[in-house]
Amino acid sequence: MSGWDEGAVFFSDQAQFPRGGDPDQNNSVTPHAALRKFKEFIRGFHGSKGDFPYRESLVHNPEHLTVALEDLDAFDSELSEKLRNSPAEYLPLFETAASEILASLRSKVAGETGEMEEPVTGDVQIFLSSKENCISMRLTGADYMSKLVKIAGIVIAASRVKAKATHVTLVCKNCRNLKTVPCRAGLGGALVPRSCDHQPAVGEDPCPLDPWIVAPDKSKYVDLQTLKLQENPEDVPTGELPRNVLLSVDRHLVQTIVPGTRLTVIGIYSVYQASTTNQKGAVGVKQPYIRVVGLEQDRETNSSGPSTFTMDEEIRFKEFAQKPSAYSDLCQLIAPSIYGHDDVKKALACLLFGGSKKRLPDGVRLRGDIHVLLLGDPSTAKSQFLKFVEKTAPIAVYTSGKGSSAAGLTASVIRDGSSREFYLEGGAMVLADGGVVCIDEFDKMRPEDRVAIHEAMEQQTISIAKAGITTVLNSRTSVLAAANPISGRYDDLKTAQDNIDLQTTILSRFDLIFIVKDIRSVEQDKIIASHVIGVHTKSSGGSKGFAVMEELNWLKRYIKYCRSTCQPRLSEKASEMLQNKYVEVRQKMRQQAHETGKVATIPITVRQLEAIIRLSESLARMRLASVATQEHVEEAFRLFNVSTVDAARSGINEHMNFTPEIANEIKQAETQIKRRMGIGSHISERRLMDDLTRMGMNESIVRRALLIMHQRDEVEYKRERRVIVRKC
Repeated sequence: MSGWDEGAVFFSDQAQFPRGGDPDQNNSVTPHAALRKFKEFIRGFHGSKGDFPYRESLVHNPEHLTVALEDLDAFDSELSEKLRNSPAEYLPLFETAASEILASLRSKVAGETGEMEEPVTGDVQIFLSSKENCISMRLTGADYMSKLVKIAGIVIAASRVKAKATHVTLVCKNCRNLKTVPCRAGLGGALVPRSCDHQPAVGEDPCPLDPWIVAPDKSKYVDLQTLKLQENPEDVPTGELPRNVLLSVDRHLVQTIVPGTRLTVIGIYSVYQASTTNQKGAVGVKQPYIRVVGLEQDRETNSSGPSTFTMDEEIRFKEFAQKPSAYSDLCQLIAPSIYGHDDVKKALACLLFGGSKKRLPDGVRLRGDIHVLLLGDPSTAKSQFLKFVEKTAPIAVYTSGKGSSAAGLTASVIRDGSSREFYLEGGAMVLADGGVVCIDEFDKMRPEDRVAIHEAMEQQTISIAKAGITTVLNSRTSVLAAANPISGRYDDLKTAQDNIDLQTTILSRFDLIFIVKDIRSVEQDKIIASHVIGVHTKSSGGSKGFAVMEELNWLKRYIKYCRSTCQPRLSEKASEMLQNKYVEVRQKMRQQAHETGKVATIPITVRQLEAIIRLSESLARMRLASVATQEHVEEAFRLFNVSTVDAARSGINEHMNFTPEIANEIKQAETQIKRRMGIGSHISERRLMDDLTRMGMNESIVRRALLIMHQRDEVEYKRERRVIVRKC
């Protein structure tokens, strides 16, 4: 006779819990029984430590309670199955049970009259969590309707907070009768009755149809916000556009997420009627959305692989880090299909592992991400390096400079078509938070678009003040950029400033700048040709291709493990050595500037000093070392010297030793240029070259003369170096 008082006959509030079929078949999970079991679960579930986790959590935080579905499975699998299949029906019961348990756990309080009264408790919001695997956003369909789903993605837009009515109070226009109507959860509305239930007296006019007007001040509201969740970039199939889905969050989940955050969401797959549908008669066509009942931020890990590591993996990683050749072995795994460029590969390894992020006591953050610029000739595998880093980094976004705007890289403010309000949508550098942004054709970007990423590269934030939205987004990314010189190929007859058509403000933000040249040498060409032909002939796949994929996956897991477990710092001896080297280099540069009367192209400043610190920490992290030693500092200085310092020294300079014949020809060319151009006049560079070559002069000699005059500040280039102006 157990459960005899739980049937439809004796239960009073039957209208709230509609049931279909024979009530005796579902007797064990009636709403009354579910409410009682939820109470038993919260009050009596034992944790792994023998405590009562949910009861204690409810006492310490009475506003919301996070419940693991695995614990509910262990307590009552049938109840858990009902919650998964009918969450809209059983989740309100769960929240009611939590509120009643909270009231019973609290002691009585003295009222206004002095008598002891029951404490007043508010609503408790239930958050669900689960360790099961996520389903793809592309697989959600009609089979999942009104059920719990778990998906992962990245938030690209967040709306403003709105007030969502939970109970609407209606007033009859005729008889002033009040009626309270509940609203459906999520984006659903209220079902307003057509007629008033007031019985008119004798001689009184009956209430007409649709007599209700809403009384906003007497209705009840909760906060509601909508988010747009997009597939993670690494989960999008090649050639497909990324899918996105609308999320609805309410109450305590509001304003906890900003665009660029990676999320794992548990919610109820629901539908709503879009107001901007073009099909006027298609009443049955609805737009899907997910009503969120639990979310977990997932910033540092990749959704396609587990974020935890097995004991065997950790042992293998630590054994590899102890090998003396660990650094060289890692560099050999970087872009193995590309021949040579050993220092570039070492720099990319440093970029993938990164330095240590630091937060000072006053709240200032120091970045640990390393920025690298590859500048050089075409066909030197710059784009291949970028593609490899995109595949290897745990989080990566690849974009091209010509097709990227400032808003596309940082963030944009977009007006919603239905509500006509503005919302924020993150760009590439926001979506790659915690990873790498690869920008190809960096020199083809417009200057105003390039300026937009200054803040993102150094402060690692993006400030927005548009259309009434003022906010700061995180952009903790490394930047790997590839660019061509101003004339397409790197010209050794020009200075570094003339070859690099980028502002000093953006150049100083790159930790390493590599000049990648296509060196013409018979022996080098033979080796490269043999390597390229070997790559093409052996690319049939099979066991070797499988081994390469295994190495790539291992490298990706090792990078993720090192970034999550190791945060190295400089040792005292390494700090002292770095300080002495920095002072020594600065002194040499001051002496050189005093002798030549000119400042170096890329001076050593505090920003470059921080770059060497980050490189040292990255080299220590590759070996899973908690301390960066003098050996790491020396290698970091070597990488800095072969990249940025060499880039500054490359090209022609004024004190270059010419043969007497060439020096005489250059002097004659200068005389002809000054005779051709008066002080203050301007002429097209192409026209000047044509005029002087018709006079029998060599074009390269004329270019050298122009460069030397430009260094002496006698001529000036304008209009993207197409026009030459003679200065006084």
